[in-house]
Amino acid sequence: MKIAIGNDHAGVEHKNEIILFLELKKNEVINFGTDSEESVDYPDHIHPVSNYISNTPNSLGIIICGSGNGAAMTANKNQNIRAALCWNNELSRLSREHNNANIISIPARFVSVEEAIKMVKIFISTKFEGGRHQNRVKKIPCN
Repeated sequence: MKIAIGNDHAGVEHKNEIILFLELKKNEVINFGTDSEESVDYPDHIHPVSNYISNTPNSLGIIICGSGNGAAMTANKNQNIRAALCWNNELSRLSREHNNANIISIPARFVSVEEAIKMVKIFISTKFEGGRHQNRVKKIPCN
């Protein structure tokens, strides 16, 4: 699977460990994030993830910032993106099953690296249920 990842300075450690996990599972990871803990503007690293996911069929994204909020807000400006802010395993699962989320947003200052990896594992392995959820997901974009 192709997985794009982006992060700001708060998410460097999480990103590095998540990449190791994903590559061990034979996923192709495209890294748009910073590798420095020097302050950066998260949109500079999140918009490329959204653009990649929007233009690459069957891909998923992971974005990481301190609270996860700024990253999710940025990603969701792209009409083809459904970024879900997740801080536990159940939200990660439901974001895929019910909302067909294509990007998970992780709050690095509020979840451990281990918790983040578990959420990613659930996110990339969970399928969209469709059915009654399909019509709702179709109504999400503004256009």
